Amino acid sequence: MSMYKEMGKTIREEYKKRTDIYKDKTVKWASEPSVVRIDKPTNLQRARELGYKDIIGVVVARVRVVKGKRKRPSVGGGRKPSKSGRFYSRGKSLQAIAEERAARRFINCEVLNSYFVGDTGATAFYEVMLLDRSSPSVLARKDYVGVINRRGRAFRSLTKASPRR
Repeated sequence: MSMYKEMGKTIREEYKKRTDIYKDKTVKWASEPSVVRIDKPTNLQRARELGYKDIIGVVVARVRVVKGKRKRPSVGGGRKPSKSGRFYSRGKSLQAIAEERAARRFINCEVLNSYFVGDTGATAFYEVMLLDRSSPSVLARKDYVGVINRRGRAFRSLTKASPRR
């Protein structure tokens, strides 16, 4: 088995068995801000599958998203009981929400792709790969130039996590 397959297998086993290492990671991630830039991807095998290269101008961010349905604000004014629902499902996936948050946080970057890295009972964690639009090393690569030229990919459903695929 290749090195990347072994890495992916190890990460999947940690997640399935909920090892102490995995639990410690998620507890640490939950105490950090919701969007954090990280040096290297947690799951290098998955990141490489989705187009990650370790060059200047490629940024990885871990994003925390609250799981569950969207809570509608309560309204007054004598509504019918049938119209007073409180919780509604979101119109997009948690991964798409994570990509949008990362795109808003790093305004000089464009979203390349994202992948799931873990969850707790209330939150899910995704790692989003972003490309710096002004980096010469990113502009020199043909496969990244097409991504950079399409601004707002995360907001226009052009990434892997798009709700309309």
